[in-house]
Amino acid sequence: MTRHLRVDGPTHDDRLDHMAQGILGQPLNRLEGPLKVTGRAAYAAEARPANMVYGVLVQATVPAGKVLEIGDAPGALAVIQDRRMVRYAAQGMDQKGPTSGPDQIEYMGQAIALVVAESFEDARHAAQNISVRYKVSSVPVEPEAVTPELPPKKQSAAGDVDKAMREAAVTLDQVWHTPSQMSAAMEPHAAIAEWDGDQVTIRAALQMLSSNRKQMADALGIKEQNLRLLSPYVGGGFGSKLGINAEAVSAAIAAKELGRPVMVAMTRQQVFDLAHRRSETRQRIRLACDADGRLTGIGHEVLVSNLPSSEFTEPVAQATPFTYQAAHRQVVHAVARIHRGCAGSVRAPGEAVGVTVFECAMDELAEAAGIDPVELRLRNIPDVEPTTDRPFSSHKLAEALREGARLFGWSNRKPTGQQVEREWMIGMGMAAAVRVNMLVESRARVTLNQDGQAVVETDMTDIGTGTYTILGQLAAEMLGLPIEQVEVRLGDTNFPPASGSGGSFGAASSGNSVYLACEEIRSQIAKAMDCDEADLTLQDGMARAGNVARPLSDLIDGQISGEGHLQPGKTEKSHRQATWGSHWAEVAVNRWTGEVRVRRMMGVFACGRVLNEKTARSQCLGGMTFGIGIALTEAMEHDSRDGHAVSRDLAEYHIPTHADVPALEVHFLPERDAYVGPLQAKGLGELGICGAGAAVLNAIHNACGVRVRHLPATPDKIVAGLKD
Repeated sequence: MTRHLRVDGPTHDDRLDHMAQGILGQPLNRLEGPLKVTGRAAYAAEARPANMVYGVLVQATVPAGKVLEIGDAPGALAVIQDRRMVRYAAQGMDQKGPTSGPDQIEYMGQAIALVVAESFEDARHAAQNISVRYKVSSVPVEPEAVTPELPPKKQSAAGDVDKAMREAAVTLDQVWHTPSQMSAAMEPHAAIAEWDGDQVTIRAALQMLSSNRKQMADALGIKEQNLRLLSPYVGGGFGSKLGINAEAVSAAIAAKELGRPVMVAMTRQQVFDLAHRRSETRQRIRLACDADGRLTGIGHEVLVSNLPSSEFTEPVAQATPFTYQAAHRQVVHAVARIHRGCAGSVRAPGEAVGVTVFECAMDELAEAAGIDPVELRLRNIPDVEPTTDRPFSSHKLAEALREGARLFGWSNRKPTGQQVEREWMIGMGMAAAVRVNMLVESRARVTLNQDGQAVVETDMTDIGTGTYTILGQLAAEMLGLPIEQVEVRLGDTNFPPASGSGGSFGAASSGNSVYLACEEIRSQIAKAMDCDEADLTLQDGMARAGNVARPLSDLIDGQISGEGHLQPGKTEKSHRQATWGSHWAEVAVNRWTGEVRVRRMMGVFACGRVLNEKTARSQCLGGMTFGIGIALTEAMEHDSRDGHAVSRDLAEYHIPTHADVPALEVHFLPERDAYVGPLQAKGLGELGICGAGAAVLNAIHNACGVRVRHLPATPDKIVAGLKD
């Protein structure tokens, strides 16, 4: 039996707050943790089917044009150049494969062929030495070198921002630049493909199997039912594994041609070339306010880039329309079509860089208006979504700001800095945090056996976020079982299709489907108990209703099973859904070298029901660290002559390391959002990024008076500002 739910209205049932087990929300260790730390959790490239051979991708060495001829590869079993090979990665939730045809080159580094050999070393040597003849085209690679597009659906305006700027008591009009960024997940992209007749099984590092299956079937030209994807463990994704990419498609093509399993694993440099980058941005922020700090005008003009053939554009201003109130508003979203590696979703697409810049602008406006930065934000929080008058499903920004200020000791901040410890200048900064919230269709199956063991099955993935544990806790809570009696099986397209891991919607969407499946099982038990499901209590292997108590084993004949099917509904359009928070940072800036040391950092977050306090906190810690990287270190540089990625490994692309990250502090605000399904939980992982970098950058200004508007704030830029 399947229990369906379309979220068309609020769910005020707080039953999960009153379950007998009390497991949900607890800071349980990850169920799969021991497997990972002992090396027993097999990732995509770690399977070893019999007779397997190795493939290495050949990459284009010109920025655009056409492949005329590919030479032989001595020592190789085959050189695969198939029209079905994709040019770049698919986006998450795409239903079709991305643009194919390796002979047409769109950017330097594009995969144009696959060399297969008996060993990885032989395949790599052949791929690196193969000769390729091109017809080269001249193409633009710099965003400023082209006339950008203005997609109509991306523009919005109300009132007259120019007039608001002319008439305001205080204004701000500044331009910020953020560089391209890369997901840089720990596990590189990899796939192993194996055919059995017309059936293919692909082990791959993927985040969203239900849509990945459609993409892969479309790319290969086969039926979905002939394809099985396996991704039980994924070593991080951050958006880079939302869609299929060249390694999986080429492995499947080669395995079919050779009649042997083929593994293709990208090198770190290939990941930087072939996985989605976050687009660089140019952002002009215009703000106008009256003498009391009430915003009258908001302008956010954005320039991003992507390939001519890709539909995705970084939604930089996604949160701008609803974060703060102003009568006059304008969002301009421009897209430069250039020939760099494909831009796509990187963790918290849009808000990661858009909120960061906007919150820096709010800090500047507060200083110009002579108003405390926290107070300025509090005065401009809207009661309803400004552009549509929709109500918010929940709104915790004001509480996050006030509670954060109290916990961090904001009242001790000196507005003009001037706190000095030897050669270090000390400052404090803050920023609001906001991220859109989404529900995505999801299914799950739960089976309860007579011996009291439960099994959860869904093709949902765990990319390091704690999905195994969260879904296990939820099933244990609903069925009254110890967590040890719940087995969670993930990452297999033979299981019911889930939302996948992306956009911070994975835990809530898949969790709601598990909730519904367990509710269906509870209904079957209640029928056997001759009671209403709402009156049923399950605990310690016993079912109780009123004065009747019976062992579950007496009520189950072998096993009972239930499926849950969640669909987003009317509440997506009737209410603005978002998550909220605030970021706080204290930094020290060296007056001679410009070095920045983050000394303290804290986040306060509201995300609906917290499903596991430990994994939730871990997600926030990762997000805040991501924010430190945005502010201080991360920049994916491109050669202005041919567009190729220059900083294409972890030696040149600088992510924050242990020495860069202080002890981070995380606090959660109690919240239940009735408009996001019975779980009343919302996304969290990406919220921890949005605005975190702004808190660091604002703290730098408070410490030393330097505003860095061309991110990241590296020492050379700070020293130049100190000289000025």
